[in-house]
Amino acid sequence: MQIGLIGAGVISDTYLKNLTSFPDVRVSMVADLDVDRAAAQAAKYGVPRAGTAAELLDDPEIELVVNLTIPAAHVDVGLAALQVGKHVWSEKPLALDRPSARKLLDRGRELGLRVAGAPDTVLGAGLQTARRAVDAGRIGEPRSALALFQSPGPEAWHPAPEFLFQAGGGPLLDIGPYYLTALVQLLGPVRKVTAAGGRARETRVIGSGPRAGTEFPVTVATSVSALLEFARGGSAQLVMSFDSALRRATLELTGTLGTAVLPDPNRFDGPTQLHLLDGGPVEITAEGHQASRGTGVLDLVRAIRAGVPERASGELAYHVLDTMQSIEESITDGRSVPVRSTTELPPALPVAWDPYAKTL
Repeated sequence: MQIGLIGAGVISDTYLKNLTSFPDVRVSMVADLDVDRAAAQAAKYGVPRAGTAAELLDDPEIELVVNLTIPAAHVDVGLAALQVGKHVWSEKPLALDRPSARKLLDRGRELGLRVAGAPDTVLGAGLQTARRAVDAGRIGEPRSALALFQSPGPEAWHPAPEFLFQAGGGPLLDIGPYYLTALVQLLGPVRKVTAAGGRARETRVIGSGPRAGTEFPVTVATSVSALLEFARGGSAQLVMSFDSALRRATLELTGTLGTAVLPDPNRFDGPTQLHLLDGGPVEITAEGHQASRGTGVLDLVRAIRAGVPERASGELAYHVLDTMQSIEESITDGRSVPVRSTTELPPALPVAWDPYAKTL
């Protein structure tokens, strides 16, 4: 399937490196508001064309758009792609609010087109191995989880970090999708949240790149704590922070027979450690493919061709967005907030799933 990327920013490197190595997809074009940047990325990864988003959308051979724009542009770019008959893969979050996300998904359904979205880290060998262990009952019935991400924030290394501290950003909407998507895969859909949060500083300073030293405003919570309750039973504590000098990335799942320490949900690899009541610890090495970002795009392409559901579906991304929006409402209103949406959980990837195999 021929695909095109809109958005040639920092994250496009990883996508392009992987997607240009998968035989089942052909990256035909890179587009960006900065056409020179698009051309540089196309040349770097051997993509034949570069240009504007309008030019990419006008190409009838491109069947799927990989939308790597900033969060505020996700829906507009996605709707434009759907309108010209193209499927959409969107970086996270799917949208900045529920109504626009719903509009995007409903429009895709009306037109018979797929809308799917990041994160696809849950399709990595690390979390897929962990899920297979949990599904096999290695820790018994899952009952609770701890999801913890702490860092000083991305402004020290990101050359243009402002959007990460505005609506659609912050640790909740930037990093939260990795942890929440993993939790939903393990414990099912969320039914209620109770949260608190705030920000440590009103401004931040860019620490690298040509604009180093530039001060910019912070408009979202940079520390968030939430209690999640799941529809199938069980709960999780979620802590997301861009305010901590202590860096931590933790995901733990406790069941009736023990606790699983899972790989970093912002990565595609890593072992799972089982701490069992009757022994342990036991370390399980990740089994499966070695690819990273872009595996969700490939799974979507193969699912479209096979006429089966994709694993990183738009409805899953919507439920994660709905959960995050409910957390934000809980912070603002000081009350528990029900999560109205739900989602079907996709099957685990087979261990033998190979992104480098030619299947189409």
